Amino acid sequence: MTESPLTLLQRDGFVVIPSFLSSAELTSLRSAAGKITALARAGQWSHIRTVGKQFPPWAPSSPSNLPTHGIWGVQHLLHPDLPVSKADRDAFAKLYFSPSVLGIVKQLLSLPDEENDGDNDDDVVAVVDESEGLVMELCNMLVRPDEPFALRWHRDDLPATATAEEEEARLCNRDHKKQQHAQWNLALYEDVSLVLVPGSHRRARTDEERAAGLFENAMPGQMTVTLQPGDIAFYDNNILHRGVYDAGKERMTLHGSVGRVGASEARARNVLQHGVGEWVDRCDFGGLQEAERRRAEAMRKRLFEMGKQNTDVGFSLTG
Repeated sequence: MTESPLTLLQRDGFVVIPSFLSSAELTSLRSAAGKITALARAGQWSHIRTVGKQFPPWAPSSPSNLPTHGIWGVQHLLHPDLPVSKADRDAFAKLYFSPSVLGIVKQLLSLPDEENDGDNDDDVVAVVDESEGLVMELCNMLVRPDEPFALRWHRDDLPATATAEEEEARLCNRDHKKQQHAQWNLALYEDVSLVLVPGSHRRARTDEERAAGLFENAMPGQMTVTLQPGDIAFYDNNILHRGVYDAGKERMTLHGSVGRVGASEARARNVLQHGVGEWVDRCDFGGLQEAERRRAEAMRKRLFEMGKQNTDVGFSLTG
């Protein structure tokens, strides 16, 4: 990669980093992801995304009340009650709070990365406790549905009813040093589900895009992002995009986001609408190494504070 991740994100709205995981990390995460996916399909983990509904809230399931058309996502992989072994829960936490993930996040948010030789954990804590520190947000998973399913074209935090003027006010001439979060997809199996329009994160929709409609299979200028097992894609969540799910192709793609201190009420809504504030105060990061654990606790505390300051957030989008 000759250009920096930030340069590519600013220009295209997404950046793919190949071979992000080692073979050992991929094996560990596949094992943990497979177990919780099986439990979710059996109604033994109620925090799911159900086929036929795009945005939260999703109805919980149970063994006696399974979703009629299956699931396309599993929520809350950092939840303390996730019904898998502690080693499997720790696998998700180790990835989410890893220096490899958070180092790229800091690049994308234009935050200083810590200089740490590994001998002084106070260096790490000093950085994450600065006013421009990181905030724990979401760690979910996107999975193969039982039947073909496609999301409509959307931006995660701008409704389809937004006018061109409203889109321009939110998207044009943004300072990426003020970027409030970084969002990523990490493929555990080959993934060709994310379809987007490069560059659309910095502009309003064109007349042609508006005329194409939200449910059209093709949008002018669209491309499919191809991820091999272990690849990670960071993307602007207000890029024009959709997900296309193939029921015949295995998919387990970890889907996460990390925020920065001082995010807006709109960003709080985008995160808290998923219900993460209901359990974040109970998180146990005891399985992490000392530096990562202290970093995780600082980030978790910031999310808890976000929840206390934003108690009635509603939902970003409907449908």
